[in-house]
Amino acid sequence: MRLVLLGPPGAGKGTMARRFAKRFAIPHISTGEIFRSNIQSGTSLGCEVAELIRSGKLVPDKTTIELVRVRLGEPDVAGGYILDGFPRTIAQAEALETIARPDTVVNIVVDDATTIRRLAGRRIHPASSRTYHVDFAPPRSSGKDDVTGEALVQRPDDREEVIRERLEQYRRQTAVLVAHYRDLGRLVDLDGAPGPDTVFENLCDVVRARQG
Repeated sequence: MRLVLLGPPGAGKGTMARRFAKRFAIPHISTGEIFRSNIQSGTSLGCEVAELIRSGKLVPDKTTIELVRVRLGEPDVAGGYILDGFPRTIAQAEALETIARPDTVVNIVVDDATTIRRLAGRRIHPASSRTYHVDFAPPRSSGKDDVTGEALVQRPDDREEVIRERLEQYRRQTAVLVAHYRDLGRLVDLDGAPGPDTVFENLCDVVRARQG
């Protein structure tokens, strides 16, 4: 089972990927985690990524592809994978075809208003990374961490004006990618608006039907 998740910021890709990986006992692979792991391990590619991040530059396709290639060659991926955050470009999608061709690509569809509400309402406890939401998962005391009572903060990239720019970047970057997988007959659109339990069960149904 080889599954790729696409979708805008706030679509719930990470949440769905973690739950799916646990239920079906396949690794959840995200490019962010690959980057962090290689940086922490001090690999040559990790050092390259760290320098790019420090200088505020984007990680080029060639480097990202090589990191994913190495990860997908590890033994735990023999039974399949769920990819979150890769591919992001046509070059990455074409490379993935030669590394470990995905069976299904699920595009989680969420409108802008829902995305903004989900992300703009998120609050973080910086020391622990505990996450709350002003509407969906509020702390017991407004603006305070449940455990320490310390103030919660809003991440800079969760401000509404930043979210709108992230959505525009996503559309510019992935519109061609969505069309690419649709043309290949491997793309399935999934409504990401309902609650997470409903979206997850619908995702499982989609994948089972494709495995059919």
